[in-house]
Amino acid sequence: MIEAFFDPVCPDSRDAWPPLKQAIHHYGSRVSLIVHLLPLPYHDYAFSTSRAMHIVNLLNPSATFRLLESFFEYQGRFYNAQTSNKSRDAVVDEIIKLAAETVGNSYYSAIESGFNDRKTDLKTRISFKYSASRGVFGTPTFYINGFAVPDSGSAIDYKQWRSFIDPLLLAQSRKRDNLPHLSL
Repeated sequence: MIEAFFDPVCPDSRDAWPPLKQAIHHYGSRVSLIVHLLPLPYHDYAFSTSRAMHIVNLLNPSATFRLLESFFEYQGRFYNAQTSNKSRDAVVDEIIKLAAETVGNSYYSAIESGFNDRKTDLKTRISFKYSASRGVFGTPTFYINGFAVPDSGSAIDYKQWRSFIDPLLLAQSRKRDNLPHLSL
């Protein structure tokens, strides 16, 4: 099980996603991925983009990763300097529009109303607190089977992912193959 702590507007999270996604596809059902959102306080709209992720996950869970990839692709639109002359409402409206374009424009009003729902605010706060409870203070941070991966805070390339996961799967396979067989 791989756990990834990401901030949708963190350039390091963006850079870490393609090799992780490649590794996930390589291993298929032999690995699972959980993405935890950690909206970092020094990325101005990290909380709002993370909240949009929670809203979309409630509305259409199969679209959640598409939205994460859209935030990574258009990150510059929501990053600190690019938003300095815009009101918070204007930036949130851009976030809503991007989310609706990504998951389907029919979701626009539901996404917009999600920003007025206390539950989505709390989900986003809880994801921040959960990260802190795990000792995570930066993104990207990764865990495999509950253990911290070295060099967190920077992208891990595909070969590194393979070097972490291949030995674990090999050990699991050997353990499974060496189990006593019950004959009846």
